[in-house]
Amino acid sequence: MTINEQTLWLQGEGFDMLGIVSLPAAGTPTQRTGVVIVVGGAQYRVGSHRQFVQLARFLSEAGFPVLRFDLPGMGDSPGELPPFEDTAPHIAAAIDGFQRQCPGVEHVVLWGLCDGASASLLYVDATHDPRIAGLALLNPWVRSEVSLARARVKHYYRQRMMEGAFWRKLFKGGVGLNALKDFGGSVRRMSGAAPTKQTFQTFQDLMAQAWRSIDRPILLLLSERDLTAQEFVEHANVSAAWAGWNRHPGLDQHTLALADHTCSAQLSAHQSEQLTRSWLQRLP
Repeated sequence: MTINEQTLWLQGEGFDMLGIVSLPAAGTPTQRTGVVIVVGGAQYRVGSHRQFVQLARFLSEAGFPVLRFDLPGMGDSPGELPPFEDTAPHIAAAIDGFQRQCPGVEHVVLWGLCDGASASLLYVDATHDPRIAGLALLNPWVRSEVSLARARVKHYYRQRMMEGAFWRKLFKGGVGLNALKDFGGSVRRMSGAAPTKQTFQTFQDLMAQAWRSIDRPILLLLSERDLTAQEFVEHANVSAAWAGWNRHPGLDQHTLALADHTCSAQLSAHQSEQLTRSWLQRLP
């Protein structure tokens, strides 16, 4: 199927961003809900191993207009890359430009990977934008020293200690002293000091606030072999701000078997694309 792709400039206060819109082929019924891909990490609109290109084209074949764009300082967008915590104006400008280019798009789903998923939640918290029809989040980023240590101890080191090869290397001197020190340090950081009263909200707390307040569907995709995904679950399970997170009435959660952080294997990519498409097709 032929995909119609168009380039546009997305303009905000003091910045310009390049975007690419993927539109359904002529004759394909076009959905009124569009998708804005919020890029995570030091990435541009193509994504690792063309992840975002493939996702956009896959969804547009099903009738969903899709926008992917470069934040300032990335890809073809001039300027300086903003922290993901400060991208609400950029996401708003992307939605504005998307709707001008595609006036038939009435509502928008934000689809984000890693800190792109986090930025999507922070956008909802900052704006309560009524145009948002839902959030599709892949491996959200909640990184802190304590959460990383907890995920490492529970998922990485526990698995390693169940492997005979680990113990054989240890007794033969094949496991370095630095590795053992790292394990001990992770245990200490996981325990942490007694919590102190905070006078500000962390970005993780603001994400949780958005999660609690949004009355729209949430698609949560977690890669089985990704520390970031494991860290999200560990943090959400123990943080008071995230209490009851997995009972959100609009939550549709899936684990991507054997998938890594960016779903680099073809099977993982197809699974994430198909789950996203079927979820979008069920939206009100």
